[in-house]
Amino acid sequence: MARPDESELIFDWNTRRRRWRLTDKHVEFHDETLRDGLQGPSIVDPPIEAKLRILELADALGIHTSDVGLPGAGPRAVEDVTALCQHIVDHKLKIRPTCAARTHINDLRPIAEISQKTGLPIEVMCFLGTSPIRSYAEAWDQDRLIKLSIDAVEFCNRENLVVNFVTEDTVRSRPETLSAIFNAVIERGAQRLTLCDTVGHATPDGVRNLIEWTRHLIEGTGCDVKIDWHGHNDRGLGVVNTIYAIEHGADRVHGTALGIGERVGNAALDQVLINLKLLGEIDNDLTKLGLWCSAVSQAMRWPIPQNYPVLGDDAFRTATGVHAAAVIKAQRKGDDWLADRIYSGVPAGLFGKKQVIEIGHMSGLSNVQHWLVGHRIEPKEGLAESILSAAKTRNRVLTNEEILDLVEEFA
Repeated sequence: MARPDESELIFDWNTRRRRWRLTDKHVEFHDETLRDGLQGPSIVDPPIEAKLRILELADALGIHTSDVGLPGAGPRAVEDVTALCQHIVDHKLKIRPTCAARTHINDLRPIAEISQKTGLPIEVMCFLGTSPIRSYAEAWDQDRLIKLSIDAVEFCNRENLVVNFVTEDTVRSRPETLSAIFNAVIERGAQRLTLCDTVGHATPDGVRNLIEWTRHLIEGTGCDVKIDWHGHNDRGLGVVNTIYAIEHGADRVHGTALGIGERVGNAALDQVLINLKLLGEIDNDLTKLGLWCSAVSQAMRWPIPQNYPVLGDDAFRTATGVHAAAVIKAQRKGDDWLADRIYSGVPAGLFGKKQVIEIGHMSGLSNVQHWLVGHRIEPKEGLAESILSAAKTRNRVLTNEEILDLVEEFA
């Protein structure tokens, strides 16, 4: 019997009262793994060979830009940024480099020199704290902020560097301060504004309000200036806020692999990509997403949690009898589409993964029979029952080695 149409098998409440697309724009993705991600206090700054591999995999995922570092941090940062930019040139990668910089000549000059040395255009992400709490702590006034901003943009103009002006802690900054700074940098040629939720303060309402306010300000200037969104995850809203940012007008959104970064981290760019793929907003090939995140995990010594969405070891594993039986029945129909969705809201195959059935104390006989067939072991009479009986005495899932030992004992 032919399988019913997909829409008949899954009623999708997610699409009720929702317009078909989040945005009509071609939204871009910006990877902060190699810069902001390295600010995580438990993160290890990896050797350049690992950074090159991470950059290549980001390129393979269709990520548009990558922050390759802050050269003003010192000689090693200069070496690594230069190597990453040269790698883009030598291997003809599509991904474009950006560099972070304070509004200070000592941060900006090395970026200009690296761009000239490699012949590669580099976007400068020039950042400055603008929230009143930061200004109070630093004893800054608005005139000082505007002067620093103007000086930085004018230097970049002289060096033919694209300017993305980044206001730190934008979500807690006063509109009159943002208006003065934004108008000043736009007037002098800034091509992008990055709105930052630096301390993870924003809720979806805050994202909407800030982006819509900024869009109106830009429209008033008559200039073609793009909006970036840069979010952190302190409230656990990093991914959700990023999706809201896209819906309300962001042209490019930032994140890091596995959400690494300072404190509890940045928005997880891998999860943003996964959700946009499932929403039908992008058609990127994400089968190498696991390779990218694994490369980051290994290089930066950041273990991927077992239950991490899609990429954790448990994401597509089940040992529960009822769940496993449903997956097995779907597989026996020879229907990979069905097997990948019967007990999974995320199709494993889209992301280079597969459904895995284990044996544990909550398993049924079908779990054991499926495991034996999958490992090409003849299901002799009584073998499956013997393994299941042993599994019922345990308080966890059996390892493959333990199952093979039970098979040998039965023989």
